[in-house]
Amino acid sequence: MPVASTYDYRGEVRDAAANFHGNQVTYVNWKRHLMFCAPLAFPFPPDMPFGAIVEAVLPGIYGVHPDWAKIDWSTVTWTLDGAPFVPNFGASIAANGLTHKSLVTFTTPGLDGIGGMSI
Repeated sequence: MPVASTYDYRGEVRDAAANFHGNQVTYVNWKRHLMFCAPLAFPFPPDMPFGAIVEAVLPGIYGVHPDWAKIDWSTVTWTLDGAPFVPNFGASIAANGLTHKSLVTFTTPGLDGIGGMSI
């Protein structure tokens, strides 16, 4: 059921791109891995290569999961803001189409969380 507000909300938007000192918030979610229940937020510079996310950032976050070392990156599927996406690992995140508060998800076929416990 739709809800209509009777209040005219006004105020400073605190998560606007201008408040991140040249960075943009990027949300990353590893699908089917419930050890991480929600997308994680990162303040990345727009000129950061997409490959640096996979090579330098994600191992420090997701590397504690037993499936991490088993990932075959050639089979990973990606979405960007809900649409299928094939990242260019050598191009910047901006050149890959990521904007402030974009959501990048990746799915690792055959890896379904600890003991297959995923949704």
